[in-house]
Amino acid sequence: MAHSIRDIAAALGALAEGDLDLTIIRASEPAAAGPKDLALAMDPRYADGIAKGAAQAALLWPGADWRALGLKAAIFAPRGRLAMAGLTVMLDPGPAIAPGVHPMALVDASARIGEDAAIGPFVVIGAGVQIGARVRIASHVSIAEGARIGDDALILQGARIGARVTIGHRFICQPGAVVGADGFSFVTPEKSGVEEIRATLGQRDEIRAQSWTRIHSLGAVTLGDDVELGANVAIDRGTIRDTVIGSGSKLDNLVHIGHNVQIGRDCLLCGQVGIAGSARIGDRVVLAGQCGVNDNIFVGDDVIAGGATKIFTNAPAGRVLLGYPAVKMETHVEIQKNLRRLPRLAARVAALEKVISLSPEAD
Repeated sequence: MAHSIRDIAAALGALAEGDLDLTIIRASEPAAAGPKDLALAMDPRYADGIAKGAAQAALLWPGADWRALGLKAAIFAPRGRLAMAGLTVMLDPGPAIAPGVHPMALVDASARIGEDAAIGPFVVIGAGVQIGARVRIASHVSIAEGARIGDDALILQGARIGARVTIGHRFICQPGAVVGADGFSFVTPEKSGVEEIRATLGQRDEIRAQSWTRIHSLGAVTLGDDVELGANVAIDRGTIRDTVIGSGSKLDNLVHIGHNVQIGRDCLLCGQVGIAGSARIGDRVVLAGQCGVNDNIFVGDDVIAGGATKIFTNAPAGRVLLGYPAVKMETHVEIQKNLRRLPRLAARVAALEKVISLSPEAD
């Protein structure tokens, strides 16, 4: 679909100059842009690419000389990535899911489907399910009994929504995500080796055979409004109470949330983050890729943890963490500096030991 420069600028709340009736149909990197593309050059570093392409219009940084760049029109973006957010909403047509319920979908007679919903082929919707208005569900999705999903959700191919799961409005779920699997919860009749190690921090009196007894998950999962899940996210249901994720939180691909976990509002959990059972995460927490959070601990509001950080103890609000185990970022940087000095320090110590061993006083 074509959009004029005028319409794009109005949608972004941005200033535009030049031929505002010029239309574009897609966005492009500057060097690859054609005459119907909007070149994305929100930083002067990308200006040289415009001459290599054939764009007539571009999204530029404030104050850019668009005429000197050979353009017919320009939109100015004080905050480039924010402008991209609005632009991509305009240009993304979304998945092609026909309105109504596809004849090859299986919907229980007791399920309630909201107005203007679109449900694709091979979708299975269980007993007592409630689906909000304008929800779009792609093929091969299953929604188990008693689940409730708010308005304007988008659930993509192969996602699995478990029994009694409650999901708010404007939910986005990428392919393969699983919400509401059983928690990974087992117990031994006698004290297990894991319990013993936790109590003694490493000492084991006896190694003996043990078997695991399953603890069933009676709770479910509750997601707030505007929650987004990446591909193959796995969120376990709670043992007794629900696992909860607050409104506005975003989970990247392959994130795993254990049973009973409580996550606050507007958190950002990047790829391969794992949060163990019964951990509590505050609001606006950012966990970079491959971070891990131990079970039964609390991570305070506004904590930011760098990639691969492993958090084993409570983290106070506002702390910036890095490392394994997690420490303050500045402490981690100092530790790494000192580690790099160790070979030189070892060589100096060896040289001093040699001098001391050869000196007459050493006898």
